[in-house]
Amino acid sequence: MTDRPDLSNLPSYRQPRRSVFSARRIALMASVVAGLGAAAYGFGPSTSPADLFSSPAHAQVNNEVRKVERPIGFADIVERVKPSVISVKVNIKEKTASNDDGDDSSSPFQPGSPMERFFRRFGGPDGIPGLKGGGRGRVVQGQGSGFFISADGYAVTNNHVVDGADKVEVTTDDGKTYTAKVIGTDQRTDLALIKVEGSSNFPFAKLADGKPRIGDWVLAVGNPFGLGGTVTAGIVSASGRDIGNGPYDDFIQIDAPVNKGNSGGPAFNTDGEVMGVNTAIYSPSGGSVGIAFSIPANTVKSVVAQLKDKGSVSRGWIGVQIQPVTSDIADSLGMKKAEGALVAEPQANGPAAKAGIESGDVITAVNGDSVKDARELARTIGGMAPGATVKLNVLHKGQDKVVNLTLGQLPNTVQAKADNDNDSGKAAPRGTDVPKLGMTVAPANSVAGAGKEGVVVTEVDPKSAAAERGFKEGDVILEVGGKSVSTAGEVRDAINTARTDNKNSVLMRVKSGGQSRFVAVPIAKG
Repeated sequence: MTDRPDLSNLPSYRQPRRSVFSARRIALMASVVAGLGAAAYGFGPSTSPADLFSSPAHAQVNNEVRKVERPIGFADIVERVKPSVISVKVNIKEKTASNDDGDDSSSPFQPGSPMERFFRRFGGPDGIPGLKGGGRGRVVQGQGSGFFISADGYAVTNNHVVDGADKVEVTTDDGKTYTAKVIGTDQRTDLALIKVEGSSNFPFAKLADGKPRIGDWVLAVGNPFGLGGTVTAGIVSASGRDIGNGPYDDFIQIDAPVNKGNSGGPAFNTDGEVMGVNTAIYSPSGGSVGIAFSIPANTVKSVVAQLKDKGSVSRGWIGVQIQPVTSDIADSLGMKKAEGALVAEPQANGPAAKAGIESGDVITAVNGDSVKDARELARTIGGMAPGATVKLNVLHKGQDKVVNLTLGQLPNTVQAKADNDNDSGKAAPRGTDVPKLGMTVAPANSVAGAGKEGVVVTEVDPKSAAAERGFKEGDVILEVGGKSVSTAGEVRDAINTARTDNKNSVLMRVKSGGQSRFVAVPIAKG
C-alpha cells in the first residue's frame, strides 16, 4: 500500500486568495459605490471617479473587502482530507430488520422519544438505523461512515453504526477493504472507537482544538454505502444544541445537505481539521432538508481517550435530579437571573445528599465557573473523573453557601421508580378547594397509596393556572414556598405568605410518577 500523507499537518486555508470571482465581486461593489457617488454629484461639490476611489474612506472599505476574501471552492481541502474517511459496514446476526409497515424494532431510540419522532439517523435507506435484511435469524447489514484518527488504524464512528455488530469491515477511499475490531462504545454520546487491522500507515485526520464559530464554513465528508466519498458544504449555524438525545447533548448544528450514510463521518473546517462527528439529521420526510447535527471535537477527544484506554467511559456523578431555573422559578426564589440548576430531589446516599444539598437548592457554580443551566451542570460534572473533589456554589434558602464533595461514578443504568401514588383502586376524597389556583387537594395520608407526606391533587380545573402548569389528579404537593404542607390550610397559608411578600408566583415541589419536580404557579393579587 502506498504511503499516505499525515493530515494533521494540513496547511491553513484561511489565507486570502485573489481570483476572478473576487475581482468580479469587488467590481460589483465598486459600481454600487460609484452609483452613490453619482447621486451625490448632483447635490454637492464635483468629485471625479478617480477622487472617489482614492479617498481614505473608500480605501478603508476596500481593505476590509480584501480581508474577507475566501477560496472559490474546497477542492484542495477535500483532496487532502478525503483519504482519511472510510465506509463502515457491519453484520448483525439474529436481529429483526425493518418490516413493510415501517416498524423498526432495531431503532436505537425509545418509542415516542423526541429523537424517535423527529430525528432520523444518517444510516440506510429508511433512515433509522440503516439496516437491511430478511427477518428473524438472518444476517442484517448496516452501513455508515467513519474516519482514521491515527496512522496505526484507530478510527471513530457512531455507536449506533456498530452497536451489536458481529463483524465490522471498513472500505477506504482507494477501495481496499479491511477487518475492524470494536475497541469501545459510548451510548450517551453515540461515539465508538474501532481498530482497523492491515496497515500501520493509514491517512488520518486531526481533531480540531478550538470551537467553531457561528458562520464558519464546514465540509461534511462521508463514504455512504461503500459507493465512494461524498462531500457537501455549509456553515455552522448554531452550537450547544439539545436534540432530546440525552443529558449530554451539546451538538453543533450544520446547515448543509448532509447525505444519508454519513453517520459517523467527519465535519471538517477550512484548516482540514475535524470540528465534529456527524450523527443526526433533522428529517421530517426521511430525506435531507439541509440541517444536520455533529458531536463537537472536544467531546470526541475526551470520550475516545477513555475508550482507547479502557474500552468504556466513566463519568462523575453527584446524585441529584435537576431541572432548569425558569423566570417564574427565579422570581419565586428571589433570584435576579434565571440561571443555574434547581435540585428537584437529591438521591438517597448520593454524594450531594451526603454533602447536605437539599431539594430546592440551586447549584450556581462548579469550581468557580458559573452554571448557565441544568444541561451545562450535567455536562460539566459528567466530564469529570469519579473520585475528583469539586466545589459547588449553592443558593440554599436564599443564602449563598459553598459545598465540597467527592464525585461518585455515574451508574450505567437508572432504575425507574414505581408509581404507587394512587394505586389502591379506591376513590380519593374530593378534597378542599385551593382558591385562585383551580384545584382541590386532600391530605396524602387520607388517600391510600399516596404516602404520608404532602397533599394529593384530587381535581384540576382544565382552564386554571394549575392545569396550565401541568398539574393532574394524583400529583402529590410536598412543599409550597419552601415549607412542607400536609393540609389544604397549610397550602393556603403558604400562598398568602408569598402574596404578602409581593411574589408573582409561588414555588411548589410536586411528586408525579415517582419523581419530584418544582413548579412555579402564578398567584393572583388581592
